[in-house]
Amino acid sequence: MALLNDLINLNLKDSTSKIIAEYIWIGGSGMDLRSKARTLPGPVTDPKELPKWNYDGSSTGQAPGEDSEVILYPQAIFKDPFRRGDNILVICDAYTPAGEPIPTNKRYAAAKIFSNREVEKEVPWYGLEQEYTLLQKDINWPLGWPQGGFPGPQGPYYCGIGADKAFGRDIVDAHYKACLYAGVNISGINGEVMPGQWEFQVGPSVGIASGDELWAARYILERITEIAGVVVSFDPKPIPGDWNGAGAHTNYSTKSMREEGGYEIIKKAIEKLGLRHKEHIAAYGEGNERRLTGRHETANIHTFKWGVANRGASIRVGRDTEKDGKGYFEDRRPASNMDPYVVTSMIAETTILL
Repeated sequence: MALLNDLINLNLKDSTSKIIAEYIWIGGSGMDLRSKARTLPGPVTDPKELPKWNYDGSSTGQAPGEDSEVILYPQAIFKDPFRRGDNILVICDAYTPAGEPIPTNKRYAAAKIFSNREVEKEVPWYGLEQEYTLLQKDINWPLGWPQGGFPGPQGPYYCGIGADKAFGRDIVDAHYKACLYAGVNISGINGEVMPGQWEFQVGPSVGIASGDELWAARYILERITEIAGVVVSFDPKPIPGDWNGAGAHTNYSTKSMREEGGYEIIKKAIEKLGLRHKEHIAAYGEGNERRLTGRHETANIHTFKWGVANRGASIRVGRDTEKDGKGYFEDRRPASNMDPYVVTSMIAETTILL
């Protein structure tokens, strides 16, 4: 008799040209990823070739029960690292049957900004640093921490190795390879300052693709932790007290910033960001005030400041950028639970269009 793993790993090409497409969307909380699968007659490489689909929005907090149908529009395709073969993951956004974006569809507004000719001309690059915390499933406590207790103080865990310093590396490496397989432009991983906390980086990616890729990477991570029986948390301050929070530092540059004289463009962009500090903070993730305290490598949430190589600043400029007179900068304010569509498009809007 076939084992369960044998059936899961069946190669569909042996018997059919049909493929499985996993449609993925963001639920009503803005962080709850949802997905369901459908069979397609053959391989697909362009989202425009995919059919629209629908789901029950009353079950995701996105529509009333008496008018619950929400329509999924396929927007980006990734290879499926779980089913493999020609099977795919499909990042979608959500609309009413009349074709209006629903309120939780943040991709729609972002796509409008990124399709603006002035923004397109600047070819905005993003590198997103996604921090997250792995939690023990039944007790909601970080992986590797003693039940009801605390590990030794922070210091040895950042990029650490060893059974007493790195917790969950098998999950992290599985995620890294699965993202590369899927076609996500994942550029690296590392252990973070708090034990049980990790980071992966997506990019450099251009415009709306950065949001699509980060959401795909988050989905893959959620699926892998599901298999491992571990919970992933994107809470910006999962453990109160003298422990680092979790952010999503956003590295950014435009064509003008990457060319000769770009440092002056960077300084002007940072000045614009400072003028809209409150608006950006309001859009940079729920619960971020618990993280942005002015301690643990953060600036205070009420204060905007920038500096070269300063990890306690709102905006950090790298030494190489200062030296070369061109390059990129890092917005350190976004929380780990930020919506990348909102953050990336807002930075482009503020620095290019205003």
